[in-house]
Amino acid sequence: MAEERVIRIRARTVLAVLALVLGFCALLWLLWEARQVLTWVLIALFLALAINPLVESLQRRGVRRRGLAAALGFGGVLAVIAALAGAFVPTLATEVADFVDALPELVRDLTEGRGRLGFLETRYDIVDRVQEAVEDLDVDRVLAASGTALAVTKGVITAIVAAISIVVLTFFMLLEGPTWVDRALGHLPEGSRERWRAIGRDVYRTVGGYVSGALIIAAVAGISASIVLTIAGVPYAIALGLLTALLDLVPLAGATIATVIVSTIAFLDSVPAGIGVLVFFVLYQQFENHVLYPTVYSRTVALSPLAVLIAVLVGASIGGILGAIAAIPVAGTIQVVLRDWLATRRAHAARAAPL
Repeated sequence: MAEERVIRIRARTVLAVLALVLGFCALLWLLWEARQVLTWVLIALFLALAINPLVESLQRRGVRRRGLAAALGFGGVLAVIAALAGAFVPTLATEVADFVDALPELVRDLTEGRGRLGFLETRYDIVDRVQEAVEDLDVDRVLAASGTALAVTKGVITAIVAAISIVVLTFFMLLEGPTWVDRALGHLPEGSRERWRAIGRDVYRTVGGYVSGALIIAAVAGISASIVLTIAGVPYAIALGLLTALLDLVPLAGATIATVIVSTIAFLDSVPAGIGVLVFFVLYQQFENHVLYPTVYSRTVALSPLAVLIAVLVGASIGGILGAIAAIPVAGTIQVVLRDWLATRRAHAARAAPL
């Protein structure tokens, strides 16, 4: 008869495992509660990586102090953004003012079944439906509407705070980023510091290249859309081009959403303009997917199209839009680490092999 083995686990071990599990759960809870701030930090990190090549270029050209180079580089980027805003905002404000001025006429046409939106009245009796909804309005709905207005106001304030926080975080990351990297490497064993420094440089090139490439592609999309919309005579061309550029930053879904929104507005203006804008967006998406994306990302992230697609789908399922945006640089970082790990294993195997 086999002798039974009794395994005794010390109470201290049980408590240590329990404390580890509770600590991990607490960490997950903390990350979830701070997800908004972490999102701001991630956006600031991407922007800092995109601006850092300019800062390093200034340092190589004679601006030795990191603080001065960061201030000049960051200030230059802000100046460019301000110049673009100065060029577009007056036009955008004029378009918004024109829309406000035209709104009474649009409402009059709608109630009388004329103009671009007249079909809503002739086919769907939209005016009668709105009147019935107003007559049936009760206190609960009014309170719900006021709650919605409060939520919108809160969202606007949050967006302003987020923009200011991201700007400040980006500048301090540019200013103190190298110092933080050196401190982190200082805690590693001396023999592995150079290896991890090389990995950090590769990761920096991957992420920074992705951010710069995404901004370039989005700018091309926005400028192209504004030009086509202006030629087609679609109103609010500058504003719609800016919307296209912002949505184009979202992989996969962003360009499709922009196509639907902008094409719908163009169709409301005129059918020929809508057809032309829709054809442009379809052709441009093919050009962007098959020419721009491979050209840009093959030189920066060096991921295959299949790996990019899988990374974006996984990132979107985990973190939504933010996950989709971060998926490609994260996949590129994993590729850099795996490549270094395989190279290290081959080097150890080659040294251990008999001569």
